[in-house]
Amino acid sequence: MNNDNKEEPMETVNPVEDTVPINKDEQKMDSADTGKELDEIKAEVALYKDKFLRLTAEFDNFRKRTMKEKMEDHKLAGKEIYLSLLPVLDDMERAMKSINNASDLEALKMGINLIYTKFKATLESKGVKEIISVGEPFNTDHHEAITSVDVPSEDLKGKVVEEMEKGYWLHDKIIRFAKVIVGK
Repeated sequence: MNNDNKEEPMETVNPVEDTVPINKDEQKMDSADTGKELDEIKAEVALYKDKFLRLTAEFDNFRKRTMKEKMEDHKLAGKEIYLSLLPVLDDMERAMKSINNASDLEALKMGINLIYTKFKATLESKGVKEIISVGEPFNTDHHEAITSVDVPSEDLKGKVVEEMEKGYWLHDKIIRFAKVIVGK
């Protein structure tokens, strides 16, 4: 037999060997490019770090400033109400001075009644209103029962027969419950 028919093994191709080898100058150039890119990235990171630190400090300052303003607002929250009550206080002081020299009791009563009316109107203008209690059914959402008393008629049972201390609304919220006596 002839060995001419034998197949010769195929030549294997190594992909690594097929690439063009990099010479040393190209490696130095790539190294220089990589170093330059690295420096650019470091500069960019430093820039973002600086921006982050500044933004963090700015936010911290904003938070502190806002807290301070909120505390100041809280301190002065009732300023408008107090200013509206000062004229009533002035009227009371004038009335107190005139009590010692008053000879007309009716004029004194009328003056105190005017001050009371002015005070009540001032409070109402700020949203403070009385809770109407006497004659109304006892309601634990509006009233605080001090005691209960026997009542002469059946229709007064479970109703407020006397108010010991008035209750008040501030807009739609109760700020003080009415202290009442309930019929039983």
